Amino acid sequence: MSEVIWRKSSYSGQGDGASCIELAATPAAGTIRLRESDDPGVIVTTTPAPLKALLLGIKASEFDGNASPVTAAPHPAVTSPAM
Repeated sequence: MSEVIWRKSSYSGQGDGASCIELAATPAAGTIRLRESDDPGVIVTTTPAPLKALLLGIKASEFDGNASPVTAAPHPAVTSPAM
């Protein structure tokens, strides 16, 4: 089993006080893992399409309560691994 390599945004600070979202891709499985740096034991797994939809929604301010209606297809579900 290969080691999971987590990547953090260059916009995030360094050190213990720098909370951010980290990503790890598993190309062979076609999945992407996400975790919060200050709680690394909780991992959400998704695929590229739902993650892209989420990022586009964030960029369009879809989740801030001030957005115009989005005309794109509904976002596919993000799944969490079974425990």
